[in-house]
This record gives sequence, structure tokens and C-alpha cells, in this order.
Amino acid sequence: MTSEKPERLLSLDIFRGMTVAAMILVNNPGSWTDIYAPLQHASWHGCTPTDWIFPFFLFIVGVAITLSLQKRKERGDKDLVLPILKRAGILFFLGLFLNGFPFFDLSQIRIPGVLQRIAIVYLATALLFLKTSWKTQGTIAAALLLFYWAIMTLIPVPGIGKPGLEPTNNLAAWLDSLLLPGHLWAKSKVWDPEGLLSTIPAISSAIIGILLGHWLNSQKDSATKASWIFIFANVCLAIGLIWDTVFPINKNLWTSSYVLYTGGIALHIFGMCYWISDVKGYTFWTKPFLVYGSNAITVFFLSGILARLLGVLWIVGESGQKISWKLYLYESLFSSWLSPINASLGWAITQVLLWLFLMWILYIKKIFIKI
Repeated sequence: MTSEKPERLLSLDIFRGMTVAAMILVNNPGSWTDIYAPLQHASWHGCTPTDWIFPFFLFIVGVAITLSLQKRKERGDKDLVLPILKRAGILFFLGLFLNGFPFFDLSQIRIPGVLQRIAIVYLATALLFLKTSWKTQGTIAAALLLFYWAIMTLIPVPGIGKPGLEPTNNLAAWLDSLLLPGHLWAKSKVWDPEGLLSTIPAISSAIIGILLGHWLNSQKDSATKASWIFIFANVCLAIGLIWDTVFPINKNLWTSSYVLYTGGIALHIFGMCYWISDVKGYTFWTKPFLVYGSNAITVFFLSGILARLLGVLWIVGESGQKISWKLYLYESLFSSWLSPINASLGWAITQVLLWLFLMWILYIKKIFIKI
């Protein structure tokens, strides 16, 4: 456990906290059949605000890499690779633990996952940051997006034929089912939204954050920095929307257009946080997000554990039948008096407030759990 550094970029923790709070909101509806449209993932092609959340995490990873490693890189520190490997390994293990909890059936445990992808992307981009210049990093990001577009749209899918971009006829799904049979997302079984091939363009999502970190570390004045953040954001959005016409924006495939589109939105939101909090100094509204942002991985992991426990721990209901604690609490506190969709939203908001309260305790005690 460590204390926050006073020189931290306030906007990064604010943006991280916003992202974590949004993640808890969309991951914890009272009922998966009653959800407001913006709080659902797009069914396939397309993008909702919920689809912004994961690329925002990777964008934040990229910014944090630059801000945390730049000075140590300039000093020529020699002990940087081992901590990177260790952190990536811990993140990957936590992801596997979360996927297996509480029964840990290794014969069908899901191997890909959110923390696993963060681990792989962090490892790749942190090492890239240490070994290359910002120009090389930008070139690699563009090359990965072009490479992914080419293989997904030009290479025939074995056993199917022509290239496709639908759930079961694309190259990424074929590779997932070939290499990870029985260990993929339970709802699809034959492909995974955090699969192997789609991790390639996800690296570019983090590199966008790394490039922003370079810009923030530059000697430009804060107004110039903020202005160009918005310009870069619009460039990413424009290219992403144009690319969408031939390579649709799609979270499950993590298409190149999706990377640029969500990267542009991330830059816009971060730019606003940066201008309001770090440049203008208006911080009266920031505390809830700082609380969440200061223990982001902790709340992500623990909220996932609690959600699983509430789903598998049982209680005997009034009818004498066993029901899960989640269903019991949900029916007692929300669905008994709210419409189905508002009851579902009420449960999700309660989860956000519950974890805000718990993380506030850690924040007050200056407990910041880092990996």
C-alpha cells in the first residue's frame, strides 16, 4: 500500500474514477432483461456509451505508463522490466481468479477476460514505451490497426470461405474456437469479446493514451496542450467514422474503426477533465471520482467477487423455495415497488453508491492498493 503522490495529474484519476463508476453501473443491473439502451452493449456492429468503458480503461493504462515511467526511463533505471512483468502477471492471474470464482472448474474456466486483456496490453505497451520513441509508438499503433483490418477483411476464414465480420464467420472467432475450445465466454461458446486476435488492435487503444502522455509531458503551456487534445480527438473520431463505412465499429471484434472512435471520445472527455480540474482548478466536484480512481483495480475486482457471491449464496424465501441473495434483495428492495426497468437501474445505482462508500473509507484512511 502506498500514498498518492502530490504531483499526480488530477484529471487522470478523475477520468479513471468516472470509468470505474460507469463500469460498476453497467455490470450490475438488477435484471439483464430490463436495461435502458445506453447501458447495454451494442448487439454487434455499432457503439453505445457502455461500449466506451473498456477502451477507456486501456487508454488510461497508456497515459499512466507514460507518466509513471518517463522519468525513470530518462534516468536510465535498469530495473524496469521485472516490475512490468510482475504487474502483468498479477493482473492476468486476478482475471483468471475472477472468471473461476467461486467454483474454479478448470475444465471450462474462461481464459480471456477484461483483466487478462489489460495485462497483455499493459505488458506490450509498457515494454514498447521503454524501447522506442513516441514516433515509433505512433507508427506501430497505426500499423497494428491496418494489419488487423487487412487480416479480418482479406483473409478467408478456414472452413467457411470468404472473410466475414459476423459473430461466427470471422477470423477472430475461428482462432478463438481453435485455440481455446471450452474456455471462451459462456454466452457465445465459440468466440470471445476479449479473444486472442482482437487483442492486437486493443494495444493501439493504449498507445493512444501513451501518445497523450507524451504530449502532457511536453513543455507546451497548458492551454496549448488542452487545445490540441481536442484537435487530436476530432481527428481520431473523423478517421474512425470514415473507416466505419468499410470496417464497422464493433466492440466484440475491437475493430480498427472502434479503436479510433472510442479513442477520440476518450480524448474529448479527458480533455474536459484536464481543462476543468488541472488547468482552471475547479475541483469541488471531483472527490467521488478521485475516490474511485485511487483504487480502481481493487473496486473492479471486489465488485466482481460480490456480484458472484450474491448470485450463488441462497436463502429460503417466503414460498419455501431457495432463491439467491441477489434475487431476494432485488425483489424486496426494488422490484416490489418500481417498474422493471427502473428497479434494474435502481439496483445498479445502489451498487455504485455502495462501492463509493467502501472506497471512501479506504480513501480517508489513505489506503491505496496498488499492483
